[in-house]
Amino acid sequence: MERRLSLEDPVVITCSISGAVANREQCPAIPYTPAEYAAEARRAVDEGASMIHIHARDPRTGAPSYETEDFRAITEAILAEVGDVVINYSTGAIGVPVESRLAYLRELRPDVAALNMGSMNYAKFSPRRNAFVFDVVFENSFETILAFVREMRALGIRPEHECFDSGHVASLDPLIAMGLLGDPLQISCVMGVVGGIRPTARNVAHMADQIPGGPDGPHNWGVIGVSRAQWRLVAAALTLGGNVRVGLEDNFYLPDGEMARSNGDLVARARRLTEDVGRRAASVAEARELLGTPRRAPA
Repeated sequence: MERRLSLEDPVVITCSISGAVANREQCPAIPYTPAEYAAEARRAVDEGASMIHIHARDPRTGAPSYETEDFRAITEAILAEVGDVVINYSTGAIGVPVESRLAYLRELRPDVAALNMGSMNYAKFSPRRNAFVFDVVFENSFETILAFVREMRALGIRPEHECFDSGHVASLDPLIAMGLLGDPLQISCVMGVVGGIRPTARNVAHMADQIPGGPDGPHNWGVIGVSRAQWRLVAAALTLGGNVRVGLEDNFYLPDGEMARSNGDLVARARRLTEDVGRRAASVAEARELLGTPRRAPA
């Protein structure tokens, strides 16, 4: 029997407020400084976000940063502004040593950290130019995955398993067999990256079906939609019982094609879609309970 969703099925809305690729020339609202991150987090939380995904940036140039002190300054500014929210760090990078990416996890211990579940071609293609804007290999071997998952386990950080294709979901199986993962799993189906699965509603259902226990099982799953196809994917995930992520890392535009003025605009629209399908945005306390991330005592 199909599970009937209701207001008793809260949705964890994540906001990825910056990302590492885009810059202010493409979207003026992208934050660079800790104060700007905090202001964007405030807007996102006020509109219904319960988790903030953080890519650090150098506050002087806006370039991607993997320095512990930049992650620290951004995190402290966000928590000073919003009081409490689930903090989720990016760990993905190209050409940055694994040890450098583990260093800020060890020092700062976020609630959640992304764990990319497979290697892939990772590209952006421009139909107008009929050429790739960029084209790289995103390395996430099992050796790399195991290094991250073991460290996260030791540090008490919950992995967010980012899966760019259905085979990446299957890569959970050996980790489960090895006893390296604790319930509930947190699985994000990343859709719309060239080199990964196509961003269609049918593929949302396909990815959800691959999750251990299925979409109605014990684990948390959701969609990260990249590009303007995001809103169709968000609607599909909400209907199937999933969580959702929006934010300026993934997409600048509202459904009508207008560029968002802030991350808050995107979260507000995601919350409205959530309510339109008869569900509601989870509070931070509810998100922590669902994800198994109890609030840490202040240092």
